[in-house]
Formats: sequence, C-alpha cells, structure tokens
Amino acid sequence: MWITFETPQSISLLRGKRVTYVPYIASRDYPGVARALAPISRVLRAERFDELISTGAALALAAMGTAAFAGVPRTYIESVSRVEGPSLTGRILATLHLADLYTQHAGWAGGRWKNHESVLSLFRSVPNPMPPAPDRPLRAFVTLGTIRPFRFDAVLDSLAASGSLSEESVWQVGVTDRRDLPGRIVAQVGGDEFMEQARAADVVVTHAGVGTILALLEAGIHPVVVPRRKERREHVDDHQLQISRLVARLGVATVVEADALAEADLRRAASLRVAPSD
Repeated sequence: MWITFETPQSISLLRGKRVTYVPYIASRDYPGVARALAPISRVLRAERFDELISTGAALALAAMGTAAFAGVPRTYIESVSRVEGPSLTGRILATLHLADLYTQHAGWAGGRWKNHESVLSLFRSVPNPMPPAPDRPLRAFVTLGTIRPFRFDAVLDSLAASGSLSEESVWQVGVTDRRDLPGRIVAQVGGDEFMEQARAADVVVTHAGVGTILALLEAGIHPVVVPRRKERREHVDDHQLQISRLVARLGVATVVEADALAEADLRRAASLRVAPSD
C-alpha cells in the first residue's frame, strides 16, 4: 500500500498500484500532520502490514506514530539530501523511538542511526555522444517541483535573461506562475510526460529536490541543479544546499546558484550524460 499526496505525478507513477491519498502536508504544517492521521488509521485498521517504510518528511511523522500505536514494525531511511544530519522529522522519530533509523551518510551515522548505502553512489557522468550544436538555442525542460507555497522566481529570471533557450522549451513551474518565458508553461505534469519532456530536452534544469534528481539520473540525464534558498523565501531552510553539494562532489550534476546561472552552465550539462557506476 502506497500512502502519498494526490498529484499528476503520483497518479501516473502509481497507476495500477494500491494507493491511499491523504491531504497535502506543507513544510512544518503540524495541523496537516494531524489531518493525515485519520486516513492512515483507517488503512491500518483495515488490514495487517508486515512493515512501514518511509523516507519522510511530515507524512512519515503521521504514519510512524499511527503505525506504532497499531503495533506495525517501522523503518525510516533519512533522505539522501540530509548530508549533515537528520531532518526535523528524523530528529522527532529518534527522540520518540518511533522507528529503526538509517542514514545514507556514514559521516553522521552512529547511535540510533545505522548506515545505509547512498542511492547516489550508483551513478557517474560520461560524455554525451550527441551534444547539441553550439550555435542553436537549447530546448530545455525546467522543473521547479510542487512545493507549496514557495515560489522560485530567481532561477526563472536567470534562464529568461540568458537568451539561450528555444521556444520548444517546457517549464513546470508549480506555484511560480509566470507568463514571460519562451515555450510552454505548465503548473504540473504527470510522471509519464515528465520523463518524456526530460528525455526530449537538450538540458534539464531542476530545483534540488531529491526525487526529481534521482529520476533524472536513472534516466541517464545530467541535470543542472539549482538549490532553493531560505533567504529568498524559496523553502523553509537551506537543506537543498546539502544535496546540491553532494551531487556536485559526485560529479553527477552541474550545480549553480540561481543568480549565477548562465548559458555556459546549460551547455556544460548538455555535453554530459549519466551512466551506472562501475
């Protein structure tokens, strides 16, 4: 049973699976956590599960407490984006002893946190055998995620100012509603179309969302990753800097700050692909 939020991506990715949709929980949205308790409780009362597994964030908090009350074993694997230590959800789960805990970073494993191999260790960058011609505009797929209510105008401003993107570009902007960008602008697309657009693009530009980055790496795409920043009110904290630094260190993405993004960064990413690690 999958428990998640209902979005075009979750609908398409979980087509044919057993799914329970719960109301969306924003970052640090404690009333939202409380609203998710009832539908999760109904699921756990309806049948017996061998284990609950989650990577967070707020939804994990609702599910873990409910599963503990129901006597279901629980495993929490902290997001690979948490390079320097656990998230707020992870800290709460550790304090309350609500799950077996795993980190994907050996540097802060210890105590109740056991080490789990990082999902990002599976990839490496290689030259693109067919890079786009240097004299033509780039077809881009730009995805800012679906984080509400946080806009991400800074990256769109830099991309629009670069003048290097073609009218064939596609922009998945979430709540960052704009009408001044070259190409097609949408709020969200389903999982199938997401991958279709990503594969058709010369270059993919994404915020530093772990799920998005992993999906792109698995598709062989070397993305441009732009972290959201708390100081610009683009997220609740700067945890996207952690995943950005990690993928930059591993060499599997081109990482750029929003106000520094330039055509050279786009061309560099377009000249690379991602392959499985040896």
